[in-house]
Amino acid sequence: MSMQHRVDTSFSLEKSLKDALERAAKQAGLSQSEACRAAIEDWVAAQEGRDMAEDGEMLLTIFLKHQQEMPLAEINDKLERNGFWKNFPPDGVEVVSYYVMMGIGQVVTLRLPGHRLRDVNLAIERSAWGSFRTEFYATYDFMPVFRQNKARQS
Repeated sequence: MSMQHRVDTSFSLEKSLKDALERAAKQAGLSQSEACRAAIEDWVAAQEGRDMAEDGEMLLTIFLKHQQEMPLAEINDKLERNGFWKNFPPDGVEVVSYYVMMGIGQVVTLRLPGHRLRDVNLAIERSAWGSFRTEFYATYDFMPVFRQNKARQS
């Protein structure tokens, strides 16, 4: 990153933060510290959403639903034979969370560059099908907005 880009970015961030603080301070009934806190939360939420989109990244949640007619040992054997644990997720794809949802199967959320979506799909098709039924959902992080809304209600 060039020095000029850093200076431009720093100025832009400072202006964005000042603008957010002014908007929050205009809200009726907020103390200066509450306005400052709300402004920072607004700014952080906006940065988190913007940064991922600007970088061409996305979150993808995949439901790997157990084939309930198959015993667990058979599912695990098939995953091993198909190279699931070796090939999923593909290189360059980050596992954000991986849970077992009782009665459903496994739920994994990935962070990936948009151009890697096809690679994720192929990894699932080649190694998970037959063990799992799959569902894919575009996902985004709502926690900054949730926290902001909760803080405003306090």
